[in-house]
Amino acid sequence: MATLTPFTACDLLKINETNLDVLTENYELEYYLQYLLKWPSLVFKTETPDSEVIGYMLGKSEGVNLDWHSHISAVTVSKNYRRLGIGKLLVDQLVVSSEAEEQNCYFMDLYVRTTNAVAVRMYKNMGFSTFRRVVNYYASSDDAFDMRLPLRRDTKKTCLKRGKHTAEERMLTYDYKRLQ
Repeated sequence: MATLTPFTACDLLKINETNLDVLTENYELEYYLQYLLKWPSLVFKTETPDSEVIGYMLGKSEGVNLDWHSHISAVTVSKNYRRLGIGKLLVDQLVVSSEAEEQNCYFMDLYVRTTNAVAVRMYKNMGFSTFRRVVNYYASSDDAFDMRLPLRRDTKKTCLKRGKHTAEERMLTYDYKRLQ
């Protein structure tokens, strides 16, 4: 059985096995620490009874007004524990934290590789919708789907409607090299 607990800086020493996987994005140490400092209620892990970290969530909140939302920056589950509902457990906890008074977000979003059919299906089964395709989002030039889940505060599902910011397009080009 997996237990949800807050993620701590010491846990960074326990996630190597989880991170050594082609489906998992890896980040610099500072990236993880920034999340722990700025959004501690949106960063947590799942662990086994013997304290083995088998998955984690890096979430943050951002935006203004109706665009105030939580974002899944990373959610990953160790290879040996996939397809057991742990990813759903992590996402469900982020929904709870995102709807709490402290955050009170309108929606949740994430980016997922268009080629990761298992993850796309999992998110769709959780109620996420594909908002648009982002061309060249990843450093490998892979495209991403920008997926969104309306939260309790977004009663009219405004987050799923296209507006001027999307120019009614389903695709957006991401210039990764420009950001380096």
